[in-house]
Amino acid sequence: MRRLALGGAAALLACAWLPACATSATATGATATVATAAAVTPAVVWRAAGLPQARQLDLASARTGQHYRIFLSVPDTAPPPAGHPVIYVLDGNAAFPSAALMARTVARRSKVTGLHAPVVVGIGYAGAEDYDEPARARDYTPPAAGKAGAGDGGADLFLDFIEQELKPLIQASTPIDTQRQALFGHSYGGLFTLHTLFTRPAAFQTYVAASPSIWFAERHVLSEVPGLAAARQHQPRLLLTVGELEQAAAPPSAKAGERGAVLAQKKMVDEARDLSVRLETQKQALGLERVRFIELPRENHGSALFPALSRGLEFFLE
Repeated sequence: MRRLALGGAAALLACAWLPACATSATATGATATVATAAAVTPAVVWRAAGLPQARQLDLASARTGQHYRIFLSVPDTAPPPAGHPVIYVLDGNAAFPSAALMARTVARRSKVTGLHAPVVVGIGYAGAEDYDEPARARDYTPPAAGKAGAGDGGADLFLDFIEQELKPLIQASTPIDTQRQALFGHSYGGLFTLHTLFTRPAAFQTYVAASPSIWFAERHVLSEVPGLAAARQHQPRLLLTVGELEQAAAPPSAKAGERGAVLAQKKMVDEARDLSVRLETQKQALGLERVRFIELPRENHGSALFPALSRGLEFFLE
């Protein structure tokens, strides 16, 4: 995102008070200069910055018993005859602003590219933090009896919330093409994206799993892959992404539990790549229309979110 150019405003303020400063300095010295500047500089009032074409609401779920903050951005262009495509973005507090900006960029260039900008739905939590770690651990992780920790494993209820409560709300708010829906998730959100694909593949037509936490609960999500074959008529598409720097060999001095050892044990890059190869090889039997894997150069687990969003939106709309 481009930085805001503040130089022009600073120059304007300088023009307003520099002549007076020069006169005062000549007459009475530096102390007078400061006083005169303070007297003529206009008061500065900061206001909260808004996001164009964006709105939000806090929503209580009957399915999960939890509260969610829902962010919505609708293109200012006319919808196609079947309705707008829509992408649901997990970790909405952190990811929605960037996703909405990318969608607006698509809208501005739609006459050139022929692409229709999507509705962007961010699913977040009603708090001030970018990430609600306990809530996302509860909602984004699949049930894995005997393998998951206390408070984990609520992915199925969370998916019920999306399917039975959130989607009808969005479809009542704006025209939606129900045959062009995408799900984007990063980290635990990427794990949830894979769980949804493997267990309810008809929920979305495009899945973008960014840096998925395949390692969770002894790689339980891999045992869910055969579920795709039972519903292969739906032909969903999958993009798997991971940052190049998300996996490194553990240093010789690393001890169990230390960051270097944990990163090596999770095998983020290897697991994502291996899964993409497995799914590509079995694509026809599993009913997948398309599988793509992207390793993002020079990106770590945190920074990989943003290029993954960009690549995911491109993959969805192409």
